Amino acid sequence: MADFFVCDVFDAVAKADMASMEYPIFSLSTKPDRRLRRYEQGDCFVEITPSMKGLATVHDRDVLIYCISQVIAALNDGRPVTRTLRLKAHDLLVATNRMINGQAYSGLKASLERLRGTTISTNIKTGGTEQFDVFGLIERARVVRETREGRMQEIEIVLSDWVFNAIEAREVLTLSRDYFRLRKPLERRIYELARKHCGHQRQWEIGLARLKEKCGSTSTPKEFRRLVRAIVAQDARHGHIPDYAVTLEPARDGGDKVVVRNRRGLRPQAPGAGLLAGPAARALPPLPADTHAEARRLAPGWDVHALEQEWRLWCQDKALVPDHPAPHFLSFCRSWAANQEL
Repeated sequence: MADFFVCDVFDAVAKADMASMEYPIFSLSTKPDRRLRRYEQGDCFVEITPSMKGLATVHDRDVLIYCISQVIAALNDGRPVTRTLRLKAHDLLVATNRMINGQAYSGLKASLERLRGTTISTNIKTGGTEQFDVFGLIERARVVRETREGRMQEIEIVLSDWVFNAIEAREVLTLSRDYFRLRKPLERRIYELARKHCGHQRQWEIGLARLKEKCGSTSTPKEFRRLVRAIVAQDARHGHIPDYAVTLEPARDGGDKVVVRNRRGLRPQAPGAGLLAGPAARALPPLPADTHAEARRLAPGWDVHALEQEWRLWCQDKALVPDHPAPHFLSFCRSWAANQEL
């Protein structure tokens, strides 16, 4: 196997790891955020420690999304991959909807520094591995080649074990192509949570106070409500949040809640009988080798590995274990493709 993996997949489907979609690892601030933060949910915790240059931001995450997308695309093609990636800075900037001027290259360099400097301690599992040590979002980054003007041209990035474990276990979700068009950090964070929790369901809702916590926002409750209301108002006018419509509504407890509705109204019906209550969908066995080929025929144009992840999450949400996983998955793909045409 080569010492590094070359990122050369044109127009790879954007992917993000589910662990950092669930927890507020990235800062929403556009100014250096040097606060130590700790987030707990049940028995799981994550503690994020910034460097002197501040925590990695939601926009810095674009680098990780690009890397994850490239590795997943290669895995889907049956190519060997490693934690060490070689990529062209220009390709990354274009893929993440950024300018390609000098300021953009300087911004990319700063992103790499914050990603390397931000350290995490957690017991959240990725790929079945529970991490207790402190690690960075990336292990290393270096410029391999520069232009004559000193602008970085080719970069080498070493992903952390935590991120790479998530990739190998396919603990990733597909993001809308329009994700990179969202400029406000809070918009991106709300979309991430919607993608993670609403998925293909018709609706998901969350209390405003809980949303503030999951976003990692440092705003006052009053200011956070104002920011959310502005996003909701803009979405009502322009529908700019990809895939989901976001509204702010009264909650039963007298407070406010954010309601996320799937714009396409996708909610695949239970495809077939023979479903049994059981453990989480991650306990489902691997699918036979020929299943994906048939899935591609049933859902042409779709990333069947992403559909498999959706199917497993759907089974997990419903606490269902099919008697015959492969036919059940293929029925899911057929239903998914049919709903997309509505």
